[in-house]
Amino acid sequence: MLLLIDIGNTNITVGISDNNQLVADWRVSTRDGTTADEFWVLLRMLLDSGRINIDSIQGLGLSSVVPRVTSIVEHLVQHQLKVPFVNVTSDLDLGLEVRCDNPQTVGADRLCNAVSGYRRYGGPLVVVDFGTATTFDVVSEDGGYLGGIIAPGPETTIATLHAAAAKLPTVELLFPKTLIGTNTESSMQSGIMFGGVAMIDGLNRQLKQELGTNTRIIATGGLATVFFPQLETVEAVEPTLTLDGLGIIFEKCAPLGKTTD
Repeated sequence: MLLLIDIGNTNITVGISDNNQLVADWRVSTRDGTTADEFWVLLRMLLDSGRINIDSIQGLGLSSVVPRVTSIVEHLVQHQLKVPFVNVTSDLDLGLEVRCDNPQTVGADRLCNAVSGYRRYGGPLVVVDFGTATTFDVVSEDGGYLGGIIAPGPETTIATLHAAAAKLPTVELLFPKTLIGTNTESSMQSGIMFGGVAMIDGLNRQLKQELGTNTRIIATGGLATVFFPQLETVEAVEPTLTLDGLGIIFEKCAPLGKTTD
């Protein structure tokens, strides 16, 4: 079995792959100040909840945009798990050519999304990922990662408004019944949710004009299923896209080229 860990600024997603199939996954909050021992205990608890013996883990794939937590996982691999380890960066042979200006600055999760999305859908392809930021990752028809777009995510927008304006509350990320809000909460929800739809569909239409009408557009991330019914330009939601891509990259780049599932 393969242990997959995707560390984002807001959440950490942990998955178990067996014979190239994701058989379990969990999402927990990314917390400042977590120690290696605490992370190890959390990991053991998650695996125990899925009745997975930690001794059955034969490899670990990591996608991280939080360097401090990356070092914790590296410590666990070295001192606890002692299994083949792949930390996703643009320096690996991903099967995609990274053609943006500074490949080293591209988030590991975005590379995983591009790899998995291109394998499933081909190109040209746009992957919309709902995270701390809403990102749009673009893959060309011949498998080149071209770059993309980064915009504030819905949760980030709420937090920013609440922090900047004393009288604006935090609100649930739900679509209000009408576009015109009748109170502060529904007005904020309208701006964040319907405004998010307008931004995403608008940018996707512009991307299609640039890439071609045969461009396929998919979505992933925690809020993808919430937004999907309102979106006109997204054809499918792939909830496990990042972990799936992480598994693909591990199998391609694991030490000694060894498959560990």
